[in-house]
Amino acid sequence: MTAKLVYLDHAATTPMRPESIAAMMPYLADNFANPSGSHRFSRQARQVLDEARDVVANVVGCKSGEVVFTGCGSESDNAAILGAVRRHGGIAVCSAAEHHAVLHCVEHLGGCVVPVDAVGAIDLLALQETLVSAATESSTGVSVVAIMAVNNEVGTITDVAAAAKVVRRYARQAIVHTDAVQAACWLDLRDLWPHVDTMALSAHKFGGPKGVGILIVREGVVLEPMVMGGGQERDRRSGTHNTAGIVAGAEALRLTDLERPDEVERVRHLRDRLLRGLSNIEGLRRTVPTEVAVPGVVHICISDVESETLLYLLDEANICASAASACASGAMEPSHVLSAMGVEPEWSRGALRLSIGHTTTEAEIDRAIEVIASSIQRLREISHRLKR
Repeated sequence: MTAKLVYLDHAATTPMRPESIAAMMPYLADNFANPSGSHRFSRQARQVLDEARDVVANVVGCKSGEVVFTGCGSESDNAAILGAVRRHGGIAVCSAAEHHAVLHCVEHLGGCVVPVDAVGAIDLLALQETLVSAATESSTGVSVVAIMAVNNEVGTITDVAAAAKVVRRYARQAIVHTDAVQAACWLDLRDLWPHVDTMALSAHKFGGPKGVGILIVREGVVLEPMVMGGGQERDRRSGTHNTAGIVAGAEALRLTDLERPDEVERVRHLRDRLLRGLSNIEGLRRTVPTEVAVPGVVHICISDVESETLLYLLDEANICASAASACASGAMEPSHVLSAMGVEPEWSRGALRLSIGHTTTEAEIDRAIEVIASSIQRLREISHRLKR
């Protein structure tokens, strides 16, 4: 455990940016006032809250009044989907590869889950058929369709504009929601916002603090609030504002947007370096082609290796990574994303997600290549000896 930490799990959470930490400190130590109060210290807190809202609106390309601060990305997803169905009735629809914050929500409501293609993007023909069927079989129709912008496990970019076009044609009354939690680092949100009605973001995915979510709600879209009582956020999400966290999250989003063009190229270079270094490992394959995925996510599957044991060896060598799968009843099971994509169980058992971010260096990539290769070789040698 003496080796320097190599953090390749940015898709799970990112290290906070120093600028984001600096931005939040005054509102933890000095101006700790409740922004909903009436005295001048509260008014000062309210002012920085409004400034943070303006920052978010500028990055997304929306109006300041369309920005709703929540507690996390999962809450934002739930607020959009549950809020739409509870307010308008009807059916919720999503793809089979959505984050569980969306998928479980839709399933809980008895909604429809649409298949995905081999790279994890929603099947547009299946979406059309689902919407047409819902329109004929349900008296209330479809109230919300959730379309993930970037898949959190394999990094696939979905053509949200094309999917939204299908929804507008076959379910005109439906709200189009996008989980853009994994998108902010890699895609210009201004290109995404015109095609949807609601959008979920999460500050800790782009260098901000945990516990700060954002839901963008297009003017005129009405959702039933999940949290009531205080009247904050124009009655759309009650609860005392996390002023320090919101300020820090807005600063992280501003810097992410500012640096994105250069950072995308830098991370793409690191990703290509990582893939070249791993290409000589026998029995290793990419889950999705690089041209359809964001540069920050490298998802691979390795034959004759189990994710759980590989991650243990990587952890021992101070390499932080993910299997992008859930542990149920003490046994590793294939992730719902890989299953939906049709990845064979013998491959999905060896799934490994390596996600790169703003702190990743070339030296860390080289170290990861070395450790991953030696760990796979070690596991295969052990397996070979056990079979003899």
